[in-house]
Amino acid sequence: MWPTRALAEGGAATGFKRAIPFLVALAILVLWEVLSLLHAFSPVVLPAPLTVLRQIPVLFATGYGGQTLLTDIWISTARITVGFLAAVAVGVPVGILMASSDVAFQAVDPVLQFVRPVPPLAYIPLLIVWFGIGETSKGLLIFLGTIPVIVINTISGVRSTPRQRIRVAQCLGATPLQILRYVILPSALPEVFTGMRVGIGVAWTCLVAAEMIAAYAGLGWLVQEAGNQLQVGIVFISIAAIGLIGYAMELLIRIAERAAVPWKGRV
Repeated sequence: MWPTRALAEGGAATGFKRAIPFLVALAILVLWEVLSLLHAFSPVVLPAPLTVLRQIPVLFATGYGGQTLLTDIWISTARITVGFLAAVAVGVPVGILMASSDVAFQAVDPVLQFVRPVPPLAYIPLLIVWFGIGETSKGLLIFLGTIPVIVINTISGVRSTPRQRIRVAQCLGATPLQILRYVILPSALPEVFTGMRVGIGVAWTCLVAAEMIAAYAGLGWLVQEAGNQLQVGIVFISIAAIGLIGYAMELLIRIAERAAVPWKGRV
């Protein structure tokens, strides 16, 4: 009886935990509706939730400023995917090389530490002058903003590999490439994925800023244009789209992490 009761209580607790995000979202909507009914703010500044929701089908059907919301979502998602994956593809090998070679570390680290404190938005004028307002400048901005996070976390992951694991592999006759493949990389992956999860947020910050300054489409552009016209409801919808897509990308990274590092948190 007791184990059954414990399982039931555990299942109820798990169900409640899963419902917490939805309850928080519902509470925010209720508070928003109450503020609207009380006319605490002007409808121009804070439109009612139902007013905003009614604009969503219109944005998907006719859009705003020349393209539909789905087009803006697709453009921003494509930009963020290309820039972010490029940063991961370059940052992970560079981080492994820097952690494995003192010469490489001394050669790259000064540049990395010089670039890292500079806000990515400071590069926008240069990138526009050099590459125009096309896709190249936006992809490079995402790349420059994200790659320091990926490199630093990769270095930390490689250097945190327990020495005894490497020694055991060497005693078993493993080659340097085998040690890298079967010992160092698996040990570094948790830190690499942590860098990716942090980096995806930085990438979205860079993208939205770039689209607000130099773009004719995308969610950041939509926020800027709607804000200039005091279309607060559209601004809310655009921000919600950015948050939902960013959260979905975070979940994809978590799923990939669980698949690649199933032992994390268990040993």
